[in-house]
Amino acid sequence: MEPIDRITFDPAVMGGRACIRGMRVTVATILGLLAAGREREEILKSYPYLEDGDIDQCLAYAAWRVDERDVPLSMS
Repeated sequence: MEPIDRITFDPAVMGGRACIRGMRVTVATILGLLAAGREREEILKSYPYLEDGDIDQCLAYAAWRVDERDVPLSMS
């Protein structure tokens, strides 16, 4: 898997949510648009400062997160 280097986290940008290259566009926004049936070309036209690789990395990041497992910490 290629490194996911376009997805950034900054508490000062969108409350620290996963964003694309430090911009105020969240991964969730792009994933939501894709889930709603929007085409890549339509998304890129609506957000002209994004690149095709940004969409690829949103999908890669989402796939990685879905594969992660949350393990509760024991408080004993």
